[in-house]
Amino acid sequence: MLTEIEREHLFLLGLGRPPEVRYQKKDGVTPRLQRVLDALDPTPAIIRTATWYVVGWNRAATAMIMDYDALPPEQRNILRFIFLDPRTRASPSWESVARFVLGAFRVDATRAGAVHEVEALVEELSRLSPEFRTMWRENDVQGPHGERIKQMQHAVLGTIAFEYSVFAVDGRPDLSMVVYNPTRPDDLERIASLVGIKAPSE
Repeated sequence: MLTEIEREHLFLLGLGRPPEVRYQKKDGVTPRLQRVLDALDPTPAIIRTATWYVVGWNRAATAMIMDYDALPPEQRNILRFIFLDPRTRASPSWESVARFVLGAFRVDATRAGAVHEVEALVEELSRLSPEFRTMWRENDVQGPHGERIKQMQHAVLGTIAFEYSVFAVDGRPDLSMVVYNPTRPDDLERIASLVGIKAPSE
């Protein structure tokens, strides 16, 4: 009958360690969390689950990354895009990105206690992508949180470099927020113009 916070506190007091993680899948994001995403426009931002399904995004993410709303929820998985989408695979840095993503995904799923929940996805990708099958068997891991630089190729704006940062969502161990902050201020203004909103500097 305890809440997750109360249960964790009790374990820390009595045993000096947190309890074993129990993954609880929750679809979608709260209106409050969506407002946080919207407030970040024109900086692209998404919310992903521990199994790397995208469940929240803002207008800038739709313009720069993908129109997630046009896809059924079961298709909004980042690993599916990385390993099965020909446009993603055309990038010269595809292999290094794919290895990083897969290693971070493995850590996220394990940390959240979602190992069993990803079995069907792993089986599907292993069947459809020889590269995924090979990399998965290598068992590499990467820290899922931190900062990196990501290059995005946009049909209208061309190549834009983003600082890629991942943040934990307080109270939701199943979710992470990914923010793509343009490295150049003028690129932020160009994205703002594309999505029809004012850049913060204006």
